[in-house]
Amino acid sequence: MATRNAKYVKKYGAEQAAAVARFEAANVLAVKQLVEREKIDCDFVLTRALDVYLNEEHAKATNEAYRELAELGDVNLADVHYTEGQNAEKLSGVKGAKSCYSFTAAHLWPYKLVMHLLGLLMEKNVNLQTHTPVLLVSEIPDASGHWTVTTARGTVAAKKVVFATNGYTAAILPQFHEKIVPVRGICSRIVAQDAAKTQRLSNSYSLRYGQAEYDYMIARLDGSIVVGGAKTRFWDDITNWYGVTDDSKLIEPAADYFDGLMQRHFSGWEHSGARTDQVWTGIMGWSSDFMPYVGEVPDKPGQFIIAGFSGHGMPLIHLSSTALASIVGEVSTFAETRLPSVFKPTRERLRSPVNEILGIPAARL
Repeated sequence: MATRNAKYVKKYGAEQAAAVARFEAANVLAVKQLVEREKIDCDFVLTRALDVYLNEEHAKATNEAYRELAELGDVNLADVHYTEGQNAEKLSGVKGAKSCYSFTAAHLWPYKLVMHLLGLLMEKNVNLQTHTPVLLVSEIPDASGHWTVTTARGTVAAKKVVFATNGYTAAILPQFHEKIVPVRGICSRIVAQDAAKTQRLSNSYSLRYGQAEYDYMIARLDGSIVVGGAKTRFWDDITNWYGVTDDSKLIEPAADYFDGLMQRHFSGWEHSGARTDQVWTGIMGWSSDFMPYVGEVPDKPGQFIIAGFSGHGMPLIHLSSTALASIVGEVSTFAETRLPSVFKPTRERLRSPVNEILGIPAARL
């Protein structure tokens, strides 16, 4: 949280960093309103997220960045609560915590949310085609201005096309090669053998072991814990994750990483009998500059994209999709939406040789 905003300040300036922070904060309450308005059963919980730092040097550097943000005054930190030392360990319940930041967050069951929304669309007679992968989109529109979309079940002529393809974008939009990269991650579900012997968790967590090394987790209402990350086990070998589109196999070096995680890190869980119930992998779409692409595809009038959320889509996607819908429907221009300007797809972003995922120019990959 603090390190991410500090990085944005250095790269884009305080004003743009503040815009991203405001957008992310607004998204939490916007999702809450959507769930309540549509009466969506998706296990939505409004809570606090705890960003816990376990490395002394990393905690110190983050605190310095946090203080810099506070002094700038552009980024609203009113919702952020900072603790350090023994108080951080007591507040978070994490053994050896050096510092802790808390802020408003939420978690839900995405599949339930999406299926409910799809059900509403079906009631409006929307033609939903499943198991119908898009294989190709024409390079130029036809004489009537329509794009030819080739699928496994035939072709469609479309005046407007929206690419909500995330990690798979470059397969049908080649100009996004190395701009939106498929990245494979790993996640788990942990259950406690004896819930009575556990310390009840009500917050979401990020456990930060060092720069870019962290696990993320939510405590579900049924008592189970969903934990993802495990980068320390496999990140040094990019063949495990970079450019990988196959999520049918586990990342073997991290397959047993989550065993005993709760006992290792959380006070009161030592005798819980917590065990790993399930482990799975998934494909994310990471952008080379860590900003999503939301808006019209450059030089392709009638083509729009919403992709490249770099594993951080949940705090951004609802308001991003709402804004894109207004752009596609010609209700608003990009500038008239709430979208941060750094989300806009531009020729400059597509031409940039820098790949921040690996920290090297894309030409050397």
